[in-house]
Amino acid sequence: MELAREIKIIDRDRIAFKIRNDVRFHDGTPLTAEDFKATFEYASQPDRPAQWYPGRCKVEVLSKDAFEVHTGAFGYPASLFYFLSSFLPVMSAKDIKSGDMVKRPNGTGPFRFVSQKGDNVVLEANPTFFMGKPKIQNLNYNFVGDAAARTRALMSGQAHLIERLEAEQVATIEKDPRFKITRTASVENKYLFFRCSKPPFNNVRVRQAACHAIDREQILKVLGMSGAASNAHIAPVKFGYTDVADYPEFNPARCQQLLAEAGFPKGNGLPPLEYISSVGFYPKTREYGELITAMLKKQGFPVTLNAVDVATWNESLYDRPDGGPGHMIDCGWSAGSPEPDLVLRTHFHSSSKRICGIVDPEIDAALDKERNAATPAERKKILQQETLPLLARKVPAYSLFTSVFIHAMVKDLGGIYIYPNGMIDTNQT
Repeated sequence: MELAREIKIIDRDRIAFKIRNDVRFHDGTPLTAEDFKATFEYASQPDRPAQWYPGRCKVEVLSKDAFEVHTGAFGYPASLFYFLSSFLPVMSAKDIKSGDMVKRPNGTGPFRFVSQKGDNVVLEANPTFFMGKPKIQNLNYNFVGDAAARTRALMSGQAHLIERLEAEQVATIEKDPRFKITRTASVENKYLFFRCSKPPFNNVRVRQAACHAIDREQILKVLGMSGAASNAHIAPVKFGYTDVADYPEFNPARCQQLLAEAGFPKGNGLPPLEYISSVGFYPKTREYGELITAMLKKQGFPVTLNAVDVATWNESLYDRPDGGPGHMIDCGWSAGSPEPDLVLRTHFHSSSKRICGIVDPEIDAALDKERNAATPAERKKILQQETLPLLARKVPAYSLFTSVFIHAMVKDLGGIYIYPNGMIDTNQT
């Protein structure tokens, strides 16, 4: 957390922060502890649309550059703020009070907001940035939902930096001396989410059978440099990761045994199943989607792949009272913090039901237990020995692989750092 000079866990209910005293918001207002108080107390309200925090908190301001977060009255340990404190950008207290933060971004970073029109966002260098004004004066960010189109933009000079490339584009770009490639191990796992709130994937044996029908090694071959193996429901760079010993692997015999136990021998009696995937944004989704579909069909799952554009996929993604469209859906989840609950609790606790719609008291209890551990060391032990193995058995979603973020840029663009969540630090360029 670049705005903090010190973060210290005092006891189970309190975590203390000391912040820099040389930081200003883009509008020139000095950053103080009052801004952290307003941000944390606002963001932790239970009625916020994005419930990233485990519950409410109270912030005690000790001075203009020191404060404590108190969580004891709200039933969870303050140590959870150790990772979460860096996840939410700090907002101005006056903006939160007035509601202006939803009208015009006002942060403390190296680039400040100028305008947005459609998929194009214009930023300019922040002359008062506490780490020094960036050498680049202006940034234009354009969302382009197709890897080939992104590559053409780079090759033609329309773009200076592009992301989420596939092996074929890398091979083309590497031949051109004008460009360079970076590869970053990411916080993002790609999952096959099951719609657990409706048949047949409300039956854990059917979910397990589907996992044993899929050969993840073949998926990695399709992905090439864009993916890496992951045997847990979080990526290896997340806090608490471990290779779960019994993570489901390709095993056709076990798949057939589970289908029979579920009442669908050789798949007989299963309804027609829809597998939804996006195309153009994530690497190789159509190709490995077709592979997964073929593997499932071979074991008796009557699956049809529905590969759609990013906008249509996004509309289909989240759970609804009817369970949402389709029976399986492909999605990644890249949260800018080592905090594992930004994935685990977000998707698999019954209070969320974000994509898969799972409601399972045993999973809830396991997630509550690791969240409520008194220390990070105790929490890590619970995650590795209990929580992650349980999710591997219940498989509300199947972790297919960990994404490797591949960026290409013009060779003279120096000082770029790619974070594991895909964020790009350009303040040294």
